[in-house]
Amino acid sequence: MRYLPLTDMDRTAMLDVIGAPSIDALFADVPEAARLSGPVAGLPDHATELQVERHLATLARQNRAAGDGPFFLGCGAYRHHVPASVDHLIQRGEFLTAYTPYQPEIAQGTLQVLFEFQTQVARLFGTDVANASMYDGSTAGWEAITMARRITRRGKAILSAGLHPHYVSVAKTMARFTGDVLDTAVPALTAGTDTARLLQAIDGETSCVVVQYPDILGRIGDLSELAARCQAKGALLITVVTEPVALGAIKSPGEMGADIVVGEGQSIGVGLQFGGPYVGLFGCKDKYVRQMPGRLCGETVDANGKRGFVLTLSTREQHIRREKATSNICTNSGLCALAFSIHMTLLGERGLRDLAALNHGLACRAADRLTSVPGVTLVNDGFFNEFTLDLGREARPVVRTLAERGVLAGVSLGRLYPDVTNLASGLVVAVTETTTEEDIETFADALTEALA
Repeated sequence: MRYLPLTDMDRTAMLDVIGAPSIDALFADVPEAARLSGPVAGLPDHATELQVERHLATLARQNRAAGDGPFFLGCGAYRHHVPASVDHLIQRGEFLTAYTPYQPEIAQGTLQVLFEFQTQVARLFGTDVANASMYDGSTAGWEAITMARRITRRGKAILSAGLHPHYVSVAKTMARFTGDVLDTAVPALTAGTDTARLLQAIDGETSCVVVQYPDILGRIGDLSELAARCQAKGALLITVVTEPVALGAIKSPGEMGADIVVGEGQSIGVGLQFGGPYVGLFGCKDKYVRQMPGRLCGETVDANGKRGFVLTLSTREQHIRREKATSNICTNSGLCALAFSIHMTLLGERGLRDLAALNHGLACRAADRLTSVPGVTLVNDGFFNEFTLDLGREARPVVRTLAERGVLAGVSLGRLYPDVTNLASGLVVAVTETTTEEDIETFADALTEALA
């Protein structure tokens, strides 16, 4: 029997206080087609625990793991090799927590690793400071836009056409409640980015310009001119990095003048995990630190002069100052941040550069081989480990055909932009150190047959 502690009178009283006519009114933002009007069709009314376990195990066996065959998926989530030592170390008692503690003095190990994580992210991004992590890259991107609004007191954000459409979608969802105006566009299958459009669009009402680096098609642009124009107009440049391994090979956004740099840290230390949990990265210039969301861990000394770690500037968070908070972020992805920090420590600067070089070299070989397939052309004239192919025909059916042959060939732009017909022939291919020469040959042979 269900336990319902509230009476009809209790519910009516609560609805009166918040001014809602009914409980259904609380779900007005959920499309009616997505609401349940009764039990889910096909689900049994009840089942034993053993029956449920067996059924779920049967469903799980239908999943295909990334390592089960040639794998070229990317677009914001990448398959990299995570050393076994990462999983071992994140389970040590000194670090075994998913959250930043509210009583930091009893969890020095957790605070120390978060302090080191912040240092690593700041050096990677080329920023003065970084926080103790965010939930994921897309929400970090929105937090950066709201931070720019607080700093500039303006409400217009210009989003690059090369920004991941999922990040754009998150921003559009949140902007409905804040009133921010978002100037958006979709990419074109060209080698060049939309920098010219962004430069022209910046005006006195612009709070920020948001660009992805490398962008959704894998293109790498020089951010210096954008940063200078933003500065001249009193706006901020926000850079989104979905593949942090790339920063082992290309110049960091901070070096080119970016004011805020955010990104997804999944590539380092965190497996694909069927979509999560992941870890958002967030860094900025020192002068904006008091407007940065999330937590900061700092280094200090105790009463005896011994080194110690504390939470600093956490008064900006909603768990302490809800009415005056800069964000609703009240925790951090501590476990994933720990995995990121351990993997980064194992790599070191030289290891990261070597890993980046390996990724880029394999990607170049894959691009050369795949463009030898009749009818296939390369869109990018420069890339890191991800590039876009133009198949000359709709890519989605080709991707499905290759998947049936055991090759996960990439992400079709028709999937990301279903309403943009001139992108339908685009296929985004990601190559990492886990890709073998045999994988590339298998992909090329299967693609040749599929396009014949």
